[in-house]
Amino acid sequence: MAIIHKATLSPSKLELIADYLPNQPWFIQDGAPELIGAYRFDDPAGEVGLETHVVTAGERIYQVPLSYRGYELAGAEDWLIGTMEHSVLGKRWVYDACADPIYVKALATAILTGQREAEQFVDGEPEPRPSTVTVKGSGQLDDGVPALSASAPVSGSGVTIIDAGGLRLKVARVLDVAADVSANSAAAPELHGELTLSGTWAGLENPVELAAVVRD
Repeated sequence: MAIIHKATLSPSKLELIADYLPNQPWFIQDGAPELIGAYRFDDPAGEVGLETHVVTAGERIYQVPLSYRGYELAGAEDWLIGTMEHSVLGKRWVYDACADPIYVKALATAILTGQREAEQFVDGEPEPRPSTVTVKGSGQLDDGVPALSASAPVSGSGVTIIDAGGLRLKVARVLDVAADVSANSAAAPELHGELTLSGTWAGLENPVELAAVVRD
């Protein structure tokens, strides 16, 4: 469960993303980025916000996982996107979540166990807020996720790879919305793995493959 505060942010999430994208090897500058939607995972300790944004720029669609922390993440200076002032929580350090061990654990758990995105509750409201992007893992593991020791992420033209001990996670950065995941399309072969995370949002005809796990 993710708690969403009614707050103002400075700079905004989109402003941070817009500054971050041009420096990434998988981004092609083609128009100003616009948000399509987002989904969240839950940090069991309740300390780190885990939110993945789906962004369009020109004719391409990108996936941008972010982690929000109330303190600096040691050893992750190269993946710091920026800081923001949150009117409720104060200063927040915003990271490329692929370098955040809390995100890596949450992503692996969702894929391996078949979890969906976290429910989002606006602070003070009893009913959950619908997620603008819905996701689901394809796995059915029910005896817990193995211990992970994530290494620094490595990004290529369209995929970020995270070696995490006995698992390798692949996170799609450029999304192929034409591929039909349910039909095992051959599109984006670099992502194909034994287990995957797929997602959908308003106006999308078929689920999109967002991430995969390959077990050593």
